[in-house]
Amino acid sequence: MNMDLTVFCKDTLSGDVVAGCLGKGRDITYLDWIFSAWGWTVGVSLTALAIALIVGSVVGVMRTLPDNPWLVRIGNAWVELFRNIPLLVQIFLWYHVVPALIPPMRDMPPFALVVIALGLFTSARIAEQVRAGVQALPKGQRYAGMAVGFTTAQYYRYVILPMAYRIIIPPLTSESMNIFKNSSVAFAVSIPELTQYALQVGEETSRPIEIYLAVTVLYVISALVINRIMAFIEKRSRVPGFVSSGTGAGGH
Repeated sequence: MNMDLTVFCKDTLSGDVVAGCLGKGRDITYLDWIFSAWGWTVGVSLTALAIALIVGSVVGVMRTLPDNPWLVRIGNAWVELFRNIPLLVQIFLWYHVVPALIPPMRDMPPFALVVIALGLFTSARIAEQVRAGVQALPKGQRYAGMAVGFTTAQYYRYVILPMAYRIIIPPLTSESMNIFKNSSVAFAVSIPELTQYALQVGEETSRPIEIYLAVTVLYVISALVINRIMAFIEKRSRVPGFVSSGTGAGGH
């Protein structure tokens, strides 16, 4: 098998090799294109992760409110709904079905619809981790907050959640890495991310081995960067006396 890495230096229109591999002006090489695709992957992933963290935190807290059984039921229903429908099906539902049912969403770009679908799918998993993190804390934390006159919202904000987040960093690391991998389903609605790039460029150049290897390397780099960042955060914020895997939420 002969590897031909000059494929990345070729102009996407003429097929001529461009000196320096980076296009100038209107000339775009496959190396330019792969970096652009990587940018789309990072954009989809980080935006979806932000949605997942916000929604997942709210739903996770709802599931730990013993005095509000209806909120607990709604939170449980949310988790079961989004966790048990395949992600690709959810992508298609948001892309084809939801805009048909809600006319104002017809003008939303595919990028936004994919981000919403991926964010809500991941929010169900993060909600389970937040619930597990909150319930892993001693009940004395809750009583201490109530003793000093905190409202429910206040002791969750100032006491419960800061501790819970610190002990669920390992499963959150896993979900942050997974969201980058799951972003590959965006190719199904023609988002120009890495998987879409690999499929199209592999066919155009007839060099799928080089293309898929390069895409794989970029996915691995993305995952490793997230892992190192989260490992640093975990080390700086570790709660003494808690075992990092104690929540058991990462496999749900």
